[in-house]
Amino acid sequence: MDSKQTFNQEMCSWVNVDATQPHEIKKLRASYSISDEMLTYALDDNERARVEYDPMEKALLLIFNVPNLLKKDNHYETSPMAFILKDHFFFSFVNERTAYVENIIENLLQNEPNQSTASLLFHTLFLISDYYFPLVEEVDSQRIVLNAKLREKTTNKNLLALSDLEIGLVYLVTATKQNAVLLEQVKVQAIFSSFTDKEKEELDDALIEAKQAVEMTKLSSEILDQLSGTYNNLLNNNLNDTMKILTIWSLMLTIPTIVTGFFGMNMPLPLVHSEAGWLISLVISLGLSAWLILILWRRIR
Repeated sequence: MDSKQTFNQEMCSWVNVDATQPHEIKKLRASYSISDEMLTYALDDNERARVEYDPMEKALLLIFNVPNLLKKDNHYETSPMAFILKDHFFFSFVNERTAYVENIIENLLQNEPNQSTASLLFHTLFLISDYYFPLVEEVDSQRIVLNAKLREKTTNKNLLALSDLEIGLVYLVTATKQNAVLLEQVKVQAIFSSFTDKEKEELDDALIEAKQAVEMTKLSSEILDQLSGTYNNLLNNNLNDTMKILTIWSLMLTIPTIVTGFFGMNMPLPLVHSEAGWLISLVISLGLSAWLILILWRRIR
């Protein structure tokens, strides 16, 4: 174990575990009799947010989606982080992406050293949900800047940047929804009845904060989807306008070709021997072209 700290008048202990060190996990299994199943869930980097309670071991496993504070591929992602409550021990499993949660827990214990393990868990989850808000606000700020650039000129670079924002919000929206569902599920676990009224109130506070994160990320995602759809429609309209212009020009160029083609045929035709024949054919071509433009313009309009 990386660190161990007592609190609540030394009746409770917080054990912070480095999830990347296998030998530490072996010590954890031997010293605290945590089941292999719970440890497997806790160490799985791809595990979804979930809550499990083992009534035989009296251990509560909670896996919460924690936002990564550093961008990956120009967007934010999240990582699952495991917490276990067993007896009077509070276990947190951190890696390089979730290491900042250790500072959150330390500050909570420093400010309120007499809280229970359940209170420490719910306070931690409350503050983790708060970390979603500045990330979403940053995405909103970048969206506003990109929108201004795209209004000036729709470039591939700006469209790819808009796509990166959409990808990042997919991670954040999915993670916050799972967190809110997870906290709802805690209320149906057998351990919920053993919580004090204060701990239940702290769970409700964490749930409210998680739901606020859901609403904020969802709203930002919907706005971004609407913006992306608008620019897709604009690009399609521009493409349609370009195709219309090319179609008109191709039809216009076809008429002189047809007219001059008749006069190039090796057979007797009117005006072949006239000195003004080329001028008459030119007038016919221009007249037909003007008539075609008028017809197409009326249909397009």
